[in-house]
Amino acid sequence: MSSITIVTDSTAYIESSYLQEHKIHRVPLYINFEGETTPEGLPGEFDEFYAQLETSHSFPTTSQPSTGDFIKTFEKIFEENPDGEIIALTISSKLSGTYNSACSAAEMTAPEKISVIDSLSSVANLHHLVKIAGQLIVEGHSREDIVKTLESQKKRAKVYVTVGTLNFLKKGGRLSGSQAALGSMFNIKPIITLEEGILRPIDKVRGKKKALDKMVSMIIERPTHLSICHINADDEAQSLKQKLEEKHPELSVGIEIIGPVIGAHLGPKAIGFCYLY
Repeated sequence: MSSITIVTDSTAYIESSYLQEHKIHRVPLYINFEGETTPEGLPGEFDEFYAQLETSHSFPTTSQPSTGDFIKTFEKIFEENPDGEIIALTISSKLSGTYNSACSAAEMTAPEKISVIDSLSSVANLHHLVKIAGQLIVEGHSREDIVKTLESQKKRAKVYVTVGTLNFLKKGGRLSGSQAALGSMFNIKPIITLEEGILRPIDKVRGKKKALDKMVSMIIERPTHLSICHINADDEAQSLKQKLEEKHPELSVGIEIIGPVIGAHLGPKAIGFCYLY
């Protein structure tokens, strides 16, 4: 049986040690900020970016990996294992062109041996899908069966997140100046979800604690994977972890850091959680 290699992008925010241990290949998106374009880093490398984001008058933009970036990764995998296969999992195609780049690269490399999956998600839910794929590979499932499972599972994903300040939603063009000013005056915290691959506000609550409590109450399913995602909000993450584990004692709730590509639009002190059910 040929071996299967997983490829994902940087917005899964998987730690370097896990990538190496499980032989997962990572293709980074890019950050364009204050005149420099750099590949998105790994968890543990984000502090400098967020410190700069808080003080800068400019706002970063992001760009997808090129088709060439994926071709290089795919070709490297096949050089090491000519008889192998690849499953590539990417950030939602409605948030980035990364999926399209991966599809083009697959067509130009070995389309009969590469499956590209649009996760319709990002951050911890993309990470969860990578973990599921890895477990199915260990169990000896075929690429076709794994793809079927992932295509089904990605439809059972939820995200809820709120922010520490409305400034970065304003800078990113998701709120007008007047909306941000009024919201800040009354300490309004939006609850944002990811539906069909698109980020959408679904509620507004006065105060961050109430927003977090409301988000916890919105979990009506029985999650199979559940992770808290945050930006420089460690204390709140630990408190939220306790609440979620009290509600779902059968789960071990993870805590993960959101990186620059996603985090720039939310800003420091953003926090929420991702789950599959």
